[in-house]
Parts: sequence; structure tokens; C-alpha cells
Amino acid sequence: MESRDGGSMSYERYTVAVVCAMSMEMSAVRYMLDKEHPRLQQKQGDFNTYLAVKGKGSAATVANNLARTFPAITPRFLIGIGGGVPSERNDIPLGDVVVSMPNGEYGSVVQYGPGKETDGGFVLKGFLWPPPPLLRSAVENMRSDHLVSDNRIEELKQPTCDQCDHQRAIQRQDREFPGPQIHYGLIAFGDRVMRTTNGTARTGFGGVPWFEMETAGLMTEYSCIIIRDISDYANSHKNDGWLHYTAAKAAACTKELLSYLQPGENPLYFANPSTSRMV
Repeated sequence: MESRDGGSMSYERYTVAVVCAMSMEMSAVRYMLDKEHPRLQQKQGDFNTYLAVKGKGSAATVANNLARTFPAITPRFLIGIGGGVPSERNDIPLGDVVVSMPNGEYGSVVQYGPGKETDGGFVLKGFLWPPPPLLRSAVENMRSDHLVSDNRIEELKQPTCDQCDHQRAIQRQDREFPGPQIHYGLIAFGDRVMRTTNGTARTGFGGVPWFEMETAGLMTEYSCIIIRDISDYANSHKNDGWLHYTAAKAAACTKELLSYLQPGENPLYFANPSTSRMV
């Protein structure tokens, strides 16, 4: 099949996968593409129809289908929106971006699960091994560049809180550098949306400041980098007005991170179900 730039494209020529759980997250990624190729014809003998749905099982299905249909895929990115937990140690306004990275004690992702969320805190259910060295190196290079210059995430029009209760506004000091910031660290995942109102419960193990719910199925099949933009504070107060804005920020950060990978680089030692650690 001919691509729009005149080149011949095939399943075997694609090397990077970006997985999204929601249609508006996928739309944000598509808007960030410099070029978009036409859809490839379905392979002969492949009678499956793939639908985008939420859940751990669905993410695992996506991971397996990627490996079968796109044999050259190695770097995998799970991107979209997530919840943040501000604290004295972690100032996390809405619109900031989170990139999963190991913290020394655990891999880049830890797990919470059914029956483990209480107002008294969390009980650690498990964790997964970190992404392969090449992807971690790309993240560290981007992080280093941001220490000496601004990130290249495009400034987007931010939603306002004109209709919010201003009596409950959080007072923050002005940041030295305006605009969104990128945080690096552990991300907690589970099978359900985090809606706990107690801040202690949401930071019960290791002060994990970021939560999301789509990681389990993908990361137990293949290691990946998770990029989430904070769309809420992981409590009972959800604001859908931030969703499209934060999805666009996550997509922009992914595009910048991809610029640190060279075409044809193959991150070795991807985890699989036999090497991922669940404790």
C-alpha cells in the first residue's frame, strides 16, 4: 500500500505502538502526528474485529494482537489521562504530565486492587519490572534536557474554573517556570477508577502520587512507558472539562519523547508474562 508521502507501507515497517484506552486520547495522538498513513488492509486469514474498550483484559488483548499483526513493534507507550494526588512533597496541578520511571525500590508501576483501598491506607498488591534500558535512557535524556531548557509541549488553551467553589481553592506559590511540568516516578494502577476522598488512603504506600487503571493488561504482556496527564485529583470530584486538554498534553509529551529514539532502535529485554513480577 502506498502512503500519502509516496512510500510503500506494510505491517512489518511499523516499529512503535501507542496504546490509548479512550477515543479522545487516540484523537489527541492523531492530531500530533506529522503524517498519517491510510489504514492497512486486514491480513489474509485475520477475521478478527478489534474494538477499543476499557479494562485489563482488553489491554492484554491489544498487546497480543500488536505482536501478531505488527511483528517489528518494540517500543510501546500507554498514554492518556490519569489522576494525581497533590501533597507537600509533590505539587501536582491539573495539566501536569507524568512519565513512569523506577524509584529504586520498585519498578515504574505498582498495583492496587479490589479490597485494598480503605480510608486507612493501601496494602501493596504487586509491582511490575521497569521498562527496558533503551526507553529509560530516552526518558532520562529528555529529563536532562528539561533541566536546562523548557519542555517542548505546546501551550494549549487551559480549561477554566470559573464555575468552581473558590472557597475550596488550593493556594499555591507561583512556579519559577510557567506552563505544564513533567514529573517522573511511580504510577499506581488498578481495575477501577480511584475515587477515595481521604488523601492518606491515596498515598498509603510509598506516597505514590499518580493513579490510572489501564496498565495491568499491557504491562504484564510487554514492558512499556506510561505517559499520563493529570485530569483530576483521584477523588470523588471529577471534572470532564479537563479531559481533552490533558489528553492533548499527554500526546504532546509522547511526541517529544519519541524524538529521543532513533529509527530502527530495538529496546531489548521486553518483559513478558513469565518475567513480569507480581508479588
